[in-house]
Amino acid sequence: MKDLQGPEGIVLVDGVCHLCQGLTRFIIERDPHAKFRFASLQSDIGAILLEKGELPADKVDTLVLIENGQYYVRSAAVLRIVRQLKMPWPLLYVFALIPLPLRDRLYRYVARNRYRWFGKEEQCMLPTPELRKRFLS
Repeated sequence: MKDLQGPEGIVLVDGVCHLCQGLTRFIIERDPHAKFRFASLQSDIGAILLEKGELPADKVDTLVLIENGQYYVRSAAVLRIVRQLKMPWPLLYVFALIPLPLRDRLYRYVARNRYRWFGKEEQCMLPTPELRKRFLS
C-alpha cells in the first residue's frame, strides 16, 4: 500500500460496466500528466481501499475518487475528476453549484440503469501494456 501514497488521485470504478470502462478511457485520454490511477471496485486492492475509506465493499454502484486520503463518491467524485482534466472539461465543474442531493439523485438513476443501457462484461477490462502502469494491481 506504500505506492498508494503519491499525489495522484485513485479512481475506483465498476470493472465490468461498459459505462465505467468508457469513463476510465475518457479520463486517461484527457489526463496527459497521469494525475489519476485506476482500480476496479471488484479487485482485491479496490476492496482494501474501500475498507480503508469505510465504504461498503459489496456495493459496486458508485465511482470513488481518493485524493490525499479523502474519499469522494458519486457526483462529487465525477466533478473533482473533470476539474483536473484538460480543457474544456473543467468547465463542467459549474455543476457543483447544483445541490449535492439533486446531483446524486441523477447519478444514482444512471448507476441503477448502467448495465441495461450500456451493458457489462464478464470480467474487468484489461489495460494495454502501455497503460498498465496507470492501473493498481
